[in-house]
Amino acid sequence: MAQKRADMIVETRGKLIKAAREAFAAKGYADSSMDELTAEAGLTRGALYHHFGGKKGLLEAVIAQIDGEMIERLSVIINEASTTWEGFIDESIAYIEMALEPEFQRIVLLDGPAVLGDPAGWSSQNACMQSTQRSLQKLIDEGTVHVVDAEAMSRLIMGSLLGASLWIANADDPQSASRKAVESFVTLASGLLLDSGKKGGVKKS
Repeated sequence: MAQKRADMIVETRGKLIKAAREAFAAKGYADSSMDELTAEAGLTRGALYHHFGGKKGLLEAVIAQIDGEMIERLSVIINEASTTWEGFIDESIAYIEMALEPEFQRIVLLDGPAVLGDPAGWSSQNACMQSTQRSLQKLIDEGTVHVVDAEAMSRLIMGSLLGASLWIANADDPQSASRKAVESFVTLASGLLLDSGKKGGVKKS
């Protein structure tokens, strides 16, 4: 009985998140009606309030789902790289370029900060920062980059990546902004290298 109830909760939450994600991506948070969301999911407003506390809580759940998928994608990129440095650069570039994806741009980078506040405090940013810190520490241990405080540098790097993503999402020409951000980040990050001639892992957009 307990397992059946748990399965029902997961199913109900899943239906609401799916309906909200589709609506937020298509219409934006402000123009998405809770009545339409719940009707699309075949549920009631009461179910939405019970599981998420309201529309804002539902947005948080949608962003958490998207961010979870983002972290998985970045992990694959790191694991597929031939060197730690290439993985670090490729992961960072991929993070920047995600700002061009319509769903990610609208829900996470435009509506998210407007409704939930500074993304720097979101749990997903902490997860990305920890991943960056692990990569940096490995690069330091390998003797690839200068010895720096890995946590401090990770926070600086994530701050620059997040800032670039928000700039791209709000730019009049996101494609141009993305290219400039990628080029500038690679130049910035290359300053960490002990051998400044190594600039592998740069993908041409």
